[in-house]
Amino acid sequence: MSRIKIKHLIYLFLLWFGIHEFVTIADGLTDENSKADIAVIYGNTVNEDGTLSERLKARLDRGIELYRDSLADVLFVSGGLGKEGFYEGTKMQEYLIEKGIPAQKIVVDNQGNNTKQTTLNFIKKFGTEKSVVVVSQYHHISRAKLAFRKAGVENVTGAHVDYFEIRDFYACIREFFGYYAYLLTN
Repeated sequence: MSRIKIKHLIYLFLLWFGIHEFVTIADGLTDENSKADIAVIYGNTVNEDGTLSERLKARLDRGIELYRDSLADVLFVSGGLGKEGFYEGTKMQEYLIEKGIPAQKIVVDNQGNNTKQTTLNFIKKFGTEKSVVVVSQYHHISRAKLAFRKAGVENVTGAHVDYFEIRDFYACIREFFGYYAYLLTN
């Protein structure tokens, strides 16, 4: 392959990457604010002392907003067992209860180790007929919605959190590859 062809392929990839990133960020920052049966709140780091990371608190606070604004009837909190030794879902539930959310309005999934597993666990519990709003960082929303649509949930929207950090640059790049991995697999 000639150097010119390689150069053109690199430019084409960079163009594709740039367009994808623009669309993903725009999608993630655009909340539909429509009513959903269930808000799916993705887990994240629980600190070694059992407190929630600021990123995780932001996700839960956004879920609380949706619940209090009557935009979600139930909060589905999903995460796995972190290396710190805490089940994310349980710690998320504790936080929500402390903030006044009724325990019967919270469903805990402590086996949601990644976006796909969270989706599968949700489907086992609720099926595909419920409407869903996924709650996460803006860069994760498109892939999370894709996972639910591929699983058969047609009515899925997103709600991003107002929490930004320097690691978002890495996360945006990771989400590019993650999106296509989800798109091309079952």
